[in-house]
Amino acid sequence: PSPKSQPNGASEESLRCEIKELKQKDLALDQEIAQLLSEGYSLEELDKHISLLHEYNEIKDAGQMLLGKLAVIRGVTTKQLYPEYDLELSD
Repeated sequence: PSPKSQPNGASEESLRCEIKELKQKDLALDQEIAQLLSEGYSLEELDKHISLLHEYNEIKDAGQMLLGKLAVIRGVTTKQLYPEYDLELSD
């Protein structure tokens, strides 16, 4: 094989592995959804929870960004600001 064909082969193999992993994750998520449905949750309820989690993560990211900027302005670490705003390190 020419040098050009070898990276493509490696790239194709990499993509095959990634596709296989994504299919496994998809199956695992389908099984998790089936489990939640069997516990009495509805798809609408699950969609609402997912939507709220996305919103929460966006708000949390914005808060982290603001804390980071404030820390730079004050010349301290973000960790040092947590007590001032009654935040836990796990927040």
